[in-house]
Amino acid sequence: MALGKQSKILSKAQTDAVTSYLGTRRHGLRDQTIFLLSIKAGLRAKEIAHLKWSMVLGSDGTVGDAIHLTDEASKGKGGRIIPLNNQLRQFLIRRYEIEQSRPRFSCEMSYVVTTERSDRTSAQAVVNMFGQWYADLGLIGCSSHSGRRTFITNAAKKITTVGGSLRDVQALAGHSSLAVTQRYIEGDSEARVKIVDLV
Repeated sequence: MALGKQSKILSKAQTDAVTSYLGTRRHGLRDQTIFLLSIKAGLRAKEIAHLKWSMVLGSDGTVGDAIHLTDEASKGKGGRIIPLNNQLRQFLIRRYEIEQSRPRFSCEMSYVVTTERSDRTSAQAVVNMFGQWYADLGLIGCSSHSGRRTFITNAAKKITTVGGSLRDVQALAGHSSLAVTQRYIEGDSEARVKIVDLV
């Protein structure tokens, strides 16, 4: 992926602004959940569209502690287990309470993201949603991949503080190689300035 073609990552302030804005929309809870699946779990647009409740629920039928993303829902063999961020988990719990009341709801077969007219959505529709949201907020250079890049970059910066490595970030991202993961990570110019005085 060429540098000029990479989606911009989001700052915490921008992330909070998008989340707040989406909460004002007609389908606010759904839209906020879609956004958080990107920025707090690193899911691709296709993965968000293909995510079923069976991949989120625990054996007791409640929202669990991780997303068990299948290969079928991902890209190639990109299936993986992603521990649930606390904020995202709360949104999924609220969404699950609503979705259970829908006609023909099934814990095994129903999708997390639905529309008024359909019991599921498409990857392209998710891409279009992100494009519209960022355009509404005047965020330039952002796309449906911005949340995923932000998640991977933030995880890479913090993984060593919990005893992990870039291999763990690679596993969370579902990348086939570490080189692919590294291309997603946004560098920190301030850190580069500081490190040269330490070497």
